[in-house]
Amino acid sequence: MATVAPAAPVPVQPARPRLAGRTLTVPAMGGSLVLRVAHRPGAGDAGARQAAGRDLARVARRVDRWAARLTRYSGTSDLAALNSDPAAAAVAVRPTLAAALAWAERAMDLCPGLVDVTLLDERLAAEAGDPGGTWPAATGPGPLPPDPGTRPRWHLVRQARGGTAVRRGTFRFDLDGVAKGWIADRALAMLRAYPAAMADADGDIALRLGDGVAWDIAIADPRGDDGVLGVLRLDGRLPGGLVGVATSGTSVHRWPGAAGEPPRHHLLDPRTRRPAITDVIQATVLMSTAREAEVLAKAVVIAGSDAGMDLLGRPGVHGAVLLLEGGDVVATPRTGEWLA
Repeated sequence: MATVAPAAPVPVQPARPRLAGRTLTVPAMGGSLVLRVAHRPGAGDAGARQAAGRDLARVARRVDRWAARLTRYSGTSDLAALNSDPAAAAVAVRPTLAAALAWAERAMDLCPGLVDVTLLDERLAAEAGDPGGTWPAATGPGPLPPDPGTRPRWHLVRQARGGTAVRRGTFRFDLDGVAKGWIADRALAMLRAYPAAMADADGDIALRLGDGVAWDIAIADPRGDDGVLGVLRLDGRLPGGLVGVATSGTSVHRWPGAAGEPPRHHLLDPRTRRPAITDVIQATVLMSTAREAEVLAKAVVIAGSDAGMDLLGRPGVHGAVLLLEGGDVVATPRTGEWLA
């Protein structure tokens, strides 16, 4: 569905080899989907492995269907139908897209001014290097003029099944930045029968870890050479044993800028509708859900390190590791509780 997350966290071997398990990796969302479940060794016979394999395959098929409905890369997706008339004031949407849009509305409240799923045309212009096209006319990066009395450019009216997306203006929707973590959380919920499970939706990772279970997540260094910035040792201490980890950054999907301009990348600042000018190369965030971690990681990159650290100080953020321009690696104080 979306592009590959920059230097996404990579699952490694369990920190404590107390569980047998099964892993399935399949292409998905423009990258890969990794599903993993674990069970007690005493249940690790051939029948249990086969059952786990069937469960993982079932979840993978469901994720494929969700992604097919939400992708902007297919002309037959539900998202494509929503975008077919950018000026349509009200469009009926089916349940999966309605649920994803409902989360997008909550994400805007989570990071006001830093989340906007209505910037597809601006993103395409950024990728093409076309500031004179669909980008707002301006002499350089900077805030757009305020819109007095503004309301959100859209809202969702929920119905018993599905809903109606109501537009205020002319634009197309882009769910990159909010959908992969949401999909990871939904996939994990389908694996609730297992004492430990993981859904890695192309780098946005949702885990549920029971008592006595600890898994490691390595944070890849985007500067190459297969290095890591750190290893998070995750366990079931959070409510419900639920953990979400997501990474975002500017090092992947990056293009040269025009003369005298900084390089372009895929993370747009909604305040300028242009690639964010930031000193954060990469941010990895640890929260209770993958969808929240995904949104906050991108917001921190867009906001920059000063404002980003303020965002990371809010309740519900359990840790974060940032790579800054110049090579400094910084972490929030709580992160030390999770480092291996």
